[in-house]
Amino acid sequence: MERQEENSYRNILKRISAFGGVQMFNVVIGLVRGKFVALFLGADGMGISTLYNSSTATIQQICSLGLNLAVVKEVAASKDDPRRLRHTLRVGLRLLLLTCLLGALVCGAMAPLWSRWTFGDGRETVSYLWLSLFVALSIAGAGYLALLQGLGEVKRLSKASLVGGLAGLLFGVPLYYLFGTAGIVPAMIILALSTFLFYYFNFKAAERGEAVKGDAEEAEEAETATAAPDTRGLVGRLVSLGFILLIGALAGTLTNYLINMFIRYAGSVEDVGLFQAANSITNQYVGMVFSALALDYFPRLSAICHDSEKMHEVVNRQTEIVILVAAPLIIALILTAPLLIRLLLTQQFMVVIPLINWLGFGTLIQAIAFPLGYIYVAREDRKVFLWLECVWGNVCWLLCSVVFYYWQGLDGLGMSLVARGVIDLIINYMLCKRRYGFRYSGRAWKAVGVALVLTGGAFGVATCGGGRLMIAAEAAILAASAGYSFFVLRRRLR
Repeated sequence: MERQEENSYRNILKRISAFGGVQMFNVVIGLVRGKFVALFLGADGMGISTLYNSSTATIQQICSLGLNLAVVKEVAASKDDPRRLRHTLRVGLRLLLLTCLLGALVCGAMAPLWSRWTFGDGRETVSYLWLSLFVALSIAGAGYLALLQGLGEVKRLSKASLVGGLAGLLFGVPLYYLFGTAGIVPAMIILALSTFLFYYFNFKAAERGEAVKGDAEEAEEAETATAAPDTRGLVGRLVSLGFILLIGALAGTLTNYLINMFIRYAGSVEDVGLFQAANSITNQYVGMVFSALALDYFPRLSAICHDSEKMHEVVNRQTEIVILVAAPLIIALILTAPLLIRLLLTQQFMVVIPLINWLGFGTLIQAIAFPLGYIYVAREDRKVFLWLECVWGNVCWLLCSVVFYYWQGLDGLGMSLVARGVIDLIINYMLCKRRYGFRYSGRAWKAVGVALVLTGGAFGVATCGGGRLMIAAEAAILAASAGYSFFVLRRRLR
């Protein structure tokens, strides 16, 4: 009964609202930060910032050993057993410390190599030495986020995300103004430090509170009696699943890094900055939906994944909700893209409007496939995850990006997202249908169909031009989409 209530439309929407509100605030913070980056650093500075972030993200993915999602799954599965939960948290924290030290060592020791690989020479070696601190703090912050996510600490997780992002903005942005591109690395470190501290203190509060109940002495005695086999088994489960997830995450991050490198060599650093600006607006505008859903959806799916009937119900509800929420946001993005660029960036970035339109439509297709991708991880279907998500998905992404960039330049990168999304959706649905007997419900199909028609209409109108008649048509489509989503969600809550 408790699981059924947890996976009801009302409870799912309640959790999305909690996460979504904070994500919305973080979107505003990110957009404001992007505005200052555009003003103080320009497209070249944004390109340099992108190269720093993509390269250090690769290091983080390697050195975190893929443990974050594995920890979420294990903690979520242990919530009903306080003794097991306490032991899981202790083992998870020890592994987290090791990964932080590994990340700092890999970044610092290989600083000259990272500088040459990313920028073509050794002039950024000192920057990568400082970025070793950023890598360690980022891995630690992500680890504590995973622990809070597994515990289902919605309020604490939301509060930590909000305050950490705000602190990073207030203390980081002045560095862009004072030091220009030389302030990028210190700003990254300050953001990682503030985020880590707020996740850490909120986890400690959760650990002392109701999230981890039980008598400490009794738990300590039980752990002493069974520590060796329990610890070995737990570490084995975490590391084995984490290794598969690491390959997937690393492949994705590395592919993104290679795409940025390809754009730089085939185009220019300015193109990297323009692509990053379009990606930033799209992801921050719509990405809050994915972030909010992922934080809540994966723990719930992990808890019931071996009950096929409940799993199908949860995935279908999640699909319907993500489409109903995402479609109006994407249409609004297409409608307001010129205004957003004027407000948040500079006139130099107006050339990315068509790219943002393509990215928005591609994001909708990704949203449809989004709930399917977590099934493989929740079911620990490692072979399928490895070949489909890690190998095929990233090869397809890289090939589409290269082909479409050569063909259509920056706009082609948005077209590649649409092509990749269609291919991923078809393959994922066919595979889930065959392996798990999954089928979309009538409600899910209807939501998907309406969203594609309305979003496709808004995209088509935007492609025709930006006159008043076109803007009015896009606004009418947005009103229709928002009204439909409101009507359906209200009916589901009843």
